[in-house]
Amino acid sequence: MNTEETSLELKDAAETKDAEPKDADPPQVASDADATEADVSEADLDQEEQEKQPMTAGEERAADASSAGGEAEKNGSVKLKIPEEAEEEEEVKFTGLSKEELLRVAGTPGWVRTRWALLVVFWLGWLGMLGGAVLIILQAPRCRDLPATSWWNKGPLYQIGNIQVFTDAHNLKGVEQKVDSLSKLKVKGLVVGPIHVAPADEAMSLRFEEISSEAGNLEQFKSLVQAAHKKGINVILDLTPNYQGSSGPWFSNTTVTSVAERLKSALVFWLNEGGVDGVQLSGVERVASVVPSLWTDIRAIVQNQTNERPGKRVLIGVTDRSLAEDVSSLLSSTGVDLLISRVLRPGDTDATERAQLIQHLYSSHNQTKLAWSLGGRAEGHLASLVGPALVKLYHLLLLTLPGTPVFNYGDEIGLMDEDNKFPKMLWDSGKELNGTLQEERNQRLSCRSFFHSLSELRGKERSLLFGDFIVLFNSSSSLAYLRVWDQSERYLAAFNWAEEAALLELRDAALPKQAAVVLSTNSTVMPTDSSVDLTNLRLGPGQAALLRFPYTG
Repeated sequence: MNTEETSLELKDAAETKDAEPKDADPPQVASDADATEADVSEADLDQEEQEKQPMTAGEERAADASSAGGEAEKNGSVKLKIPEEAEEEEEVKFTGLSKEELLRVAGTPGWVRTRWALLVVFWLGWLGMLGGAVLIILQAPRCRDLPATSWWNKGPLYQIGNIQVFTDAHNLKGVEQKVDSLSKLKVKGLVVGPIHVAPADEAMSLRFEEISSEAGNLEQFKSLVQAAHKKGINVILDLTPNYQGSSGPWFSNTTVTSVAERLKSALVFWLNEGGVDGVQLSGVERVASVVPSLWTDIRAIVQNQTNERPGKRVLIGVTDRSLAEDVSSLLSSTGVDLLISRVLRPGDTDATERAQLIQHLYSSHNQTKLAWSLGGRAEGHLASLVGPALVKLYHLLLLTLPGTPVFNYGDEIGLMDEDNKFPKMLWDSGKELNGTLQEERNQRLSCRSFFHSLSELRGKERSLLFGDFIVLFNSSSSLAYLRVWDQSERYLAAFNWAEEAALLELRDAALPKQAAVVLSTNSTVMPTDSSVDLTNLRLGPGQAALLRFPYTG
């Protein structure tokens, strides 16, 4: 090549270089001319590590495409060319049959038959379930509605006829301090007094609205009412006019009118100012017969509900009548809510007559009007009337009869009368005692525990609260009756007043052969939860038991 040709080639190269863009990237080369041997080795190692890693889905497709004829580049990568038809097939998604296709399928005879068959199966199944539900409802036993009842029917009433002997404080403040103990006995109502000023047989000195200084004062009384209400205990005030005299509860016949008139204003005072929940009056038959119009006013003041006192208040009458016919007649004529009588007074009647009296009153009146009591201000305490050995037996009787049980203070521990009918109440101090004193304490605590257990059952078991009363056995010395309410557990009370053992053969369609012992006055002979044979029920002398068996349909 000559010098002229060489110069021409260099000139053409220079012009080509000037024509290229200044910011264009330099062409990529396969390897650097200045690379060292170490760099080459490291690149080879990296490539080996990459080959060891598992391929992704994209890499697998790339590999497959490469084997199918893809164009390899210098650095080992493969350019893939996916046909347009393949790409379209990957993006297609199945969305089910079209509307036209569904209509064509739904109109076929096979589909119509299938649809009707499914509809028939559905309706047959639905009608079957509906019929089964109706059958269950029709065959299910009917539940009786709970009867209307008042607060005084839900637990025992507890009378404190003499405030001074009830506690060491000798006043109303001391009674307030014992409210918690009474609450534990499940007492529902506390009958206090009389505590008003009433010199014996002096009608002119009667002051209904003034509390005797020996009993306390009005502020103490209000505090007692508030404390009792906090424990769910209602307070009834005894306002018997001549409670300390011997000429009768209303003095003489000539004073009945004036005394009854004065009582009306006193009732308004104690119901509003004192906040009492009821009133108790002795000798109601006298005032109701002598001054019937005034008696109607007295009843209206106590029994009528007001906006200020929407809760019902109780009017309790006390009579010394003992014949069931007389008591039933007084309940109707006086219109009192409860009438405490002597129908259960021991000695006046034997067991056969006692059961007949109970049955007569129960069949003649709603049991919410029946009150059962032994003892009181005039009669004395239960243990003195029936004897210490029969106290638990009468606890069981009073707390299982249909109606409201009424107790005198101390009856729950078997307190005995001493020189008078207002003995000092005995409270357990917890001090260590020896000999006879410790034995007497144990007897009191056992008696109280028995009373508490019965009172608790009485307040929560429907059969005992307002269940039907069914006499199963009645003799001159033994008695058994059933308390039944709807589908609740049944309770059977059995008593033996005799001094020898008694056999009660209880056979009735409503009775099972066996029953469980709930409580017994002699737990050694008849332990709690033991099973007894009702067709051969044996009770020891002076023994009573409360049995239970389930409702069976």
